Amino acid sequence: QLQASGGGLVQAGGSLRLSCTPSGRTIVSSSMAWFRQTPGKEREFVAAIRRGSSTHYSLSVKGRFTISKDNAKNTAYLQMSSLMPEDTAVYYCAVGKAALIVSSLYVEDSYDSWGQGTEVTVSS
Repeated sequence: QLQASGGGLVQAGGSLRLSCTPSGRTIVSSSMAWFRQTPGKEREFVAAIRRGSSTHYSLSVKGRFTISKDNAKNTAYLQMSSLMPEDTAVYYCAVGKAALIVSSLYVEDSYDSWGQGTEVTVSS
């Protein structure tokens, strides 16, 4: 089970940091990712970090969001800056089934543990 936190209401241009901590599972050997979903739309990939700490981002957030992980704390983070109203969504963290190749990072089925979601609202 994953515990995600850090969501909230922020003005456009502001920042938030999301955290994700799996219980009963270590992240050191797994890929982790963040996805997001808005009402009426499919869940979309946001960012991922592989076990070797290489990072990958969707075009819509690249340069504004940073994914990282602290293996000692068994926690992954999503630092979100320069937030825009279109970033408003429920954000979900996920842990990969195994070490993932790059092309698999963007696919929901590559992840077998999901957090409950944390809501981010960006006001204009």
